Formats: sequence, C-alpha cells, structure tokens
Amino acid sequence: MASDWANLPQNLLDSVLERLTLLSDYLRFNIVCASWHSVAKHNKNRRAKMTTPMLLLQTRKKGTWSLYNVEEDKVLNLQLKIPNKRFCGSSKEWLIFVDKDLVVTLVNPFFRIKGRIKKENSIICLPPLNPQPMSRAWFSKTNYFVFKATISADPILNANDYIVVVIYEEYCRLAFIRPGKDTTWTYVDQSWSLIEEVVPIRDKFYAVDRWGNLLSFDGVDQFKCNVESKANNTEQTSEKKYLVALNEKDFLMVERYTTWDDDSKRDTMEFKVFEFSFAKCDWIETNNLGDAAIFVGDNSSIYVVASNDYGCQSNCIYFTHDHYRIRMDFKPWGPNDIGVYNIKTRSIAQPFTKDAMTMMKLMNRPPIWIVPTF
Repeated sequence: MASDWANLPQNLLDSVLERLTLLSDYLRFNIVCASWHSVAKHNKNRRAKMTTPMLLLQTRKKGTWSLYNVEEDKVLNLQLKIPNKRFCGSSKEWLIFVDKDLVVTLVNPFFRIKGRIKKENSIICLPPLNPQPMSRAWFSKTNYFVFKATISADPILNANDYIVVVIYEEYCRLAFIRPGKDTTWTYVDQSWSLIEEVVPIRDKFYAVDRWGNLLSFDGVDQFKCNVESKANNTEQTSEKKYLVALNEKDFLMVERYTTWDDDSKRDTMEFKVFEFSFAKCDWIETNNLGDAAIFVGDNSSIYVVASNDYGCQSNCIYFTHDHYRIRMDFKPWGPNDIGVYNIKTRSIAQPFTKDAMTMMKLMNRPPIWIVPTF
C-alpha cells in the first residue's frame, strides 16, 4: 500500500523540520506538497534561521535558472521557471524586471516550482512607467531602463499595503507606486538624480546618490520629498554605492571600487563600509562588521548574522557582477566580477565551485542574490 505522505501528522512533520540544518533541505521539504509547505511556512522560529541568500544562475535552457547554495557550496539540483531577463531587483523573495513596454513585473520563482501552491500569484504586472521627458535611447534598451528596484513588503501577505520603488534611467531618478492604492506611478522630485540605491526602513525610504548624499521620503499618508541629511566624507569616488538595512532604524553604506581593462572588463578592487550617524549627520567608516556578512549586487542589499548561517563567512562582503549604467554588455566573457571581499584583510577570494563559475561565465545574464523566505 502506498504511503500517504501528504497527510502525515503535523507533529511528525514538525519533528522532521526541526532536524533540518541546511536551507536547501528546508526548501526541498517546503515543495513536497501543499500540506508540507503549510507546515514550513508557519514554523516561524525555524524559518527565521533559514536566511542565507542563494545565488540565482541562468542556465542554457531557455527560461530556466538554478540556485547556488552558499552553505553547501554547490549548485542545487533544482530548476526554476522564470523569464531570461535582466532582473533589476530582488527583494522579499520576489524578482523585479521590466519588459519592452516598460511594464514593471514582479516574479516569485519559488511559487513556480512544482509542488508549491498559489502558482497563479507568482507574477504581478504593474502599470507601465511613463516618465517625462523620456530618452529615446534609454527607451530602446528596456532591459536597462530601470537601474534598480525594491519593494517594501511581500505583495501576497500585504496586497494593499506594499510599495514598489524604482530607480529609472536616464538620470537615475526615483519613482514609486502603491499597487493596492495607485493606478499610475509617482515621480519623485526631479532634482534628485544619479541615485544609486534605495531601501525601505520602517515608514520611510532612504536613498543615496552618486556623491554619498543621503535622502529620504516617507509614505505614511502621502509621499513628500524631504532631504533628511546630506553628507559625504569620502575622498574618492566609488564605482557603486549600496545601502544595507541592519534593523528598523540603522543602516550602512557600502562603496565598491573597481578597475576596467581595455576591453571594458570590470574587476572589483576593494570595498569601504560606512555607518550613518544621525547625531553627527555624517558617514563614519568602519572596518569591522563583527559576526556578520553583507550580500550586494542587483538585489536589495542583504545583511545576515554569520553565526546563524552555516557556511557564511563573517566580516565579509559577497558580491556579484551587477548592472553598471554606462557599460552594459557582459559578452564575450559573461559576468566576471564575482567574489567575496574580506574587510579585515582587504582581500578577495573566489569561493564558488568550478561548476558555478562556469555557469556564470557562459551566460549573458548576471546572477542575483535571492532569499527564500517561504
């Protein structure tokens, strides 16, 4: 007689779940069937510890991506069916991309694995962007029209109370939409330009521009553009800047310094990390993340406590070959600027397996960090 795996007692499934230590095993448990998914989803204590980002890698098969698990240092035998697009954001388990009509689309790749429920909710299409004036040159390059994007909350759990913010070309300005309330995009103060990163923290969004100026706008009742502070104590100009939320009130700025060769091939040389002091209204450089690691790229930057995440190196920055608004072609070498930067030793390592690095270099879509939150 066949075993009725879908109807095992919940206490037995809870016992199995508590013994899982790897995120990949948790993911496999989660996709067995709807009842197992429900147990995994509602086990909040166990789920909270499963926060190690995974690297989403394009495969040779059209519309298929794989996951690289940092904990196990291997590419998982698990394929996700999602578009072969340049993702301009990864946030709250969702990927964000823009199509040829400038429609911003949210995709949850984990809803699209066989065995998961609510597959019909795995794609959310938002109204098209229509900024004025619009550059024809940038319009023709729709994969790159949105430089970066983020969301404030899970669109399924907070259907009427989440916000999508994008940094759009050609001057890297800000636009936002509240899908449960708005039918069109709102374009933030046009004087704000060359924005490199934006993050939601409590009831505000914070953004940093090319020069390290910190800006903010809130969205409790309505969006208002307010300069929270402007500060920049760095002597050099970095290639990229990232904002990393630590909790509901504190954040870091990470600066990335790179070099380019004659073939426009980019290599990261170092990173600098700054804490923002509201008391001094200034960025303060730090050389110690403690028992923590940061993951940066086209994703919303991620901060994790290394002791809670097996296989994650502390005081390090994991980085991928993300989008650079001036030079956008990854061919013929594919995305190459990938590694782990040790803040203390100021050194860069290549910790990924040969299989993972081969997959990255053969494809023309850069990998992106994503956190399965179930």
